[in-house]
Amino acid sequence: MKVVGHYGGGDLEAVPGEVARLEGLGYDVLTTSEVKREPTMRWTLAAHSSTRAEIGTSVMIAFPRSPFVTAQMAWELQRMTGGRVSIGLGSQVKGHNERRFSTGPWVAPATRMEQYIRVMRAVWATFQTGELVPYEGEHYQFTLCPPAFNAGPIDYAPPKIFLAAVGPAMTRVAGRVADGLLPHSFTTGKYVREVTLPNLEQGAREAGRDVSDIEIAAGGMMALAESEDELEAQLRDLRSRVAFYGSTRTYAPVFAAHGQEDLGRQLHEMSVTNRWDEMPDAVPVDVVREFVTAGTWDSMPGEIERRLGYASRVSIGADVDVAGDDERLADLIRRVQGI
Repeated sequence: MKVVGHYGGGDLEAVPGEVARLEGLGYDVLTTSEVKREPTMRWTLAAHSSTRAEIGTSVMIAFPRSPFVTAQMAWELQRMTGGRVSIGLGSQVKGHNERRFSTGPWVAPATRMEQYIRVMRAVWATFQTGELVPYEGEHYQFTLCPPAFNAGPIDYAPPKIFLAAVGPAMTRVAGRVADGLLPHSFTTGKYVREVTLPNLEQGAREAGRDVSDIEIAAGGMMALAESEDELEAQLRDLRSRVAFYGSTRTYAPVFAAHGQEDLGRQLHEMSVTNRWDEMPDAVPVDVVREFVTAGTWDSMPGEIERRLGYASRVSIGADVDVAGDDERLADLIRRVQGI
């Protein structure tokens, strides 16, 4: 199992040092996300300063960016790193697209995302062959690329595209057109088995693909501690994250898989009435356990294998090393890689 680490949560100038530390710890894959910080600058700097790890995004929000521009950037980084680039794309929700990113009126995200990725692949095929490989869809088109604007071929396979998905429709898109699936951190083993994996397989089947060729990432919320008592404290602290995600109606089907629809509605109502401070107390710790892979330093590899054995790669944040013991974290990474 590949182990994924994360960089780029802080200032831009810190990225090279983060990458050096994470590669030294033995991480196979390094990714950055789009939360408070703009990801593409960090992605570029990490690719430039890395020496061996796969360098990706997890996730970058797709729709505020042109698929041609995204494809062009990934192509350049793939050339520079010698084939070590991946790109994780996500759709985000309606409110953030319209009111934060100003992407225009919201449309069905699954159909739009599939066309976005198909344009990227058409751009890459055009660069590699020198001949226009056109694509025309309802939301995106690529029908013009004169030689003056063609980046030209590279000596490596195209970058891997990972797609973040929660609902069935987006998961089927991943099965049809993506190289890998990034389940949202607000998911559970039950939801993955009953909803995610069957829809991924259906999408792959529709495209004539073998689902085993699609990589599945995992990780999500994780609690790592010295003792069971410390784990209980971390689980209580993680109620705030479960409450935050659970208040979003887009993620309601995950609660529904556990018969917790009423909790989802309660959290949503609390969020729209600005009762954020009260929300964590509304989430029972037993509900949190469904979302969190929890273990001690000794038991965590076994917990990952038991809960996340469906995945080919798993995220373990370097910030879980609360004691600052890099040697112990490196040992944990090696044991997980052995799964």
